[in-house]
Amino acid sequence: MAGGRQRIWITRAQPGADVTADRVRALGHDAVVAPLLAVRVLPDVAIHLDGVAALAFTSANGVRAFADASGERGLKVFAVGAATAQAARQAGFKSVLSADGDVEALAEGIASRRGELRGAVLHPGAMEPAGDLAGALEKQGVAARRLVLYETAPVDLTEAQADRLTRSDAVLLHSPRAAQVLAKVLKTHPAPDMRALGLSKAVVQPLARTRLAAKAFPPFPLEAALLNLIDRRP
Repeated sequence: MAGGRQRIWITRAQPGADVTADRVRALGHDAVVAPLLAVRVLPDVAIHLDGVAALAFTSANGVRAFADASGERGLKVFAVGAATAQAARQAGFKSVLSADGDVEALAEGIASRRGELRGAVLHPGAMEPAGDLAGALEKQGVAARRLVLYETAPVDLTEAQADRLTRSDAVLLHSPRAAQVLAKVLKTHPAPDMRALGLSKAVVQPLARTRLAAKAFPPFPLEAALLNLIDRRP
């Protein structure tokens, strides 16, 4: 059911937060950008691509970090979803396939094409990834390894900021890590009237024991589907 103008808290890290905020405003809502995570690229990471047949990305941040650190653009890219795939294409990669799902779906998609791979799959990403993609690939007989390029650190909100933000009508969450940080914020700043809208079931899972007006996720982990939830009140 469509509702009126709402105040939507955007929690994803920059630069993606501003992109999401523009989309929220285009829907006629007020967007408040206050990331719960900050991305810090690790300095002087050595990138070795010998024996690598393809790259697998589970976030646009991973794409950006790799693109900034390496000029390689000829490898096949497997992306977890549409936004990550778009980031890869914008970075200059030509062969990009999207799983349009979660880490498990990405692993299954890569495994189904193992016959095309003449080497290992490299997963450039965060120090604490949302899922163990390399491990999932190894279980399916696909050689894989991780490359840690950045870390995400929780953003410390002031008491005033937390109090203001938790009065939002809804909060958008793009990763389980952001939901974990939000859960901690809500322990001291309860928000029983706020809805939590996550990109997938895995994203909202850390909020399972948190009292909120609603916890919802779309049938497909795409931002367009996530934004459609804003006006679908229970």
